[in-house]
Amino acid sequence: MSTEIERKFLVADLPDLSRADKAIVRQGYLTSPNDSAELRLRQKNDHYYLTLKGGGSMVRVEREAEISAEQFETFWPETEGRRVEKERYTGVLSDGRVFELDVFQGDLAPLQLVEVEFSTEAEAVAFTPPDWFGADVTSDNRYKNKTMATNGVPA
Repeated sequence: MSTEIERKFLVADLPDLSRADKAIVRQGYLTSPNDSAELRLRQKNDHYYLTLKGGGSMVRVEREAEISAEQFETFWPETEGRRVEKERYTGVLSDGRVFELDVFQGDLAPLQLVEVEFSTEAEAVAFTPPDWFGADVTSDNRYKNKTMATNGVPA
């Protein structure tokens, strides 16, 4: 079983992203925010994915399969009203860990969130975020992409 262990933070100060990889992401949810699991379609540049994520906050099940553009477009209309658009910057922190910084577009602008994945729950708990990270929103369901896709930017 694939498990995702990650922490999510608001961004206090945008770092230098000149060395980060940039991707244009659009994703839509086939499930509603109240469902215990989420089924998501994602386009990341020219690649397309179907992802299942289990419930939870810092630790949860994740399964993902790459799909064709045609398969993506077949199901995309079913995500109407439950979509997110963002620019994703992937870079490396000074401790060698990879971060993914999302700059949201459209109705979710100017929200910025950064995520870091870990190998173990102990590593995640012990992580000390750099100064440019803001508040930890890992356990705040309002900052889950599937919730924001329906409800907008948390108040």
